[in-house]
Amino acid sequence: MATVLDIANRKVTSPAQQPAIEKTAQVPMAPGAQPTQPSLVGLTRDELADRLQAIGVSARESRMRVAQLWHWIYFRGIDDFSQMTNVGKALRENLAAHYTLARPEVISEQVSQDGTRKWLMRMPSTGPFDKGAEIECVYIPETDRGTLCVSSQVGCTLTCTFCHTGTQKLVRNLTSAEIAAQLVVARDRLGDWPDREPPEGAFVPKEGGRYVTNVVYMGMGEPLYNTDNVIASIRILSDNEGLGLSRRRITVSTSGVVPQISRLGAEANTMLAISLHAVRDDLRNTLVPINKKYPIADLLQACRDYPGLSNARRITFEYVMLRGVNDSNADARELVRLLKGIPAKINLIPFNPWPGSQYDCSDWERIEEFSEIVYRAGYASPVRTPRGRDILAACGQLKSETEKLRARTRMMLEAGIGAEGVYALGRDAD
Repeated sequence: MATVLDIANRKVTSPAQQPAIEKTAQVPMAPGAQPTQPSLVGLTRDELADRLQAIGVSARESRMRVAQLWHWIYFRGIDDFSQMTNVGKALRENLAAHYTLARPEVISEQVSQDGTRKWLMRMPSTGPFDKGAEIECVYIPETDRGTLCVSSQVGCTLTCTFCHTGTQKLVRNLTSAEIAAQLVVARDRLGDWPDREPPEGAFVPKEGGRYVTNVVYMGMGEPLYNTDNVIASIRILSDNEGLGLSRRRITVSTSGVVPQISRLGAEANTMLAISLHAVRDDLRNTLVPINKKYPIADLLQACRDYPGLSNARRITFEYVMLRGVNDSNADARELVRLLKGIPAKINLIPFNPWPGSQYDCSDWERIEEFSEIVYRAGYASPVRTPRGRDILAACGQLKSETEKLRARTRMMLEAGIGAEGVYALGRDAD
């Protein structure tokens, strides 16, 4: 029987002990939230038109009404139909009788010492087998920008061994409405609408404009295993008459779902990030098992062919720094060789620990030396400052509570007790 070296633990494992490449969803893909009164928040223009026609608005009139709804929902951020002052009273009452403007429920909010905020959100039930999926969404403020990290799946299809989310089961894909609604919730919580104010003491950008300026699809899930809904959600986020994000300020990160990369560029026209993390197939097969389906050479060719790729629209290659695993000078030199000819930025990520992880973060001196080799080769190689580590909100730490928290642990979360306390209790409460 073939064996594989487990580099992190310095031991040999059989194929049966290695992580699977992908997971199967626990519940079927739902067509969208279906409570008694479904919400209009997160819907596309076509979906809004369908909802209007379903309550008797003519196809001709619905085109005008969609524009009005779009402005109030996505530009003003209102949560009550009565606030739509340019919509007739009869239509407002008809809308309120059939629909809501409800957002996903915020189960808990944690605020890091560095100002990072993490929200645990519960989506409406999509049917009798769904009690309301829970996902995590993170806001990372800086002085000149505010980045929202959104989730695209409940859990994750993949099994990357260094990622906390990868240890969670795949429950289902999020709909485009559920993805877009995460930005609506963030703007609610931050006061990021016209004539609103942020919470007292909140750390938000100070240089004018909106508090959420960038969105990254780097939360829970592999976006390119949910490509239809991801692309539809990007159309909502980037609509200039609503949420108004530039597509150059939207980044989709993938672990390497090669067949969908070209489609993402052609239809969404966003920035692309690649979770690379290794420069050899044998190691990447362990760290990012999807590499067994789409090896490094195929992945990098898809990057070279990415629509719109240029020095002005570089691909970001994410590389988590794991002590004694992928952080040698030889790894740095091979990384430079592999990326030759690709307009790229290399984002070095200090490994963020999580309960039960088998890896350690590289020493700071090792990270700096690795970065210097990459920089001297002509690539920007910023070291990502870990944000939100104290609330398990940093890169690779997200894991929702959909997998059934113990009752006492859930009570602690809802009371606002930090993640470190929750996980410490979880180990002792069996």
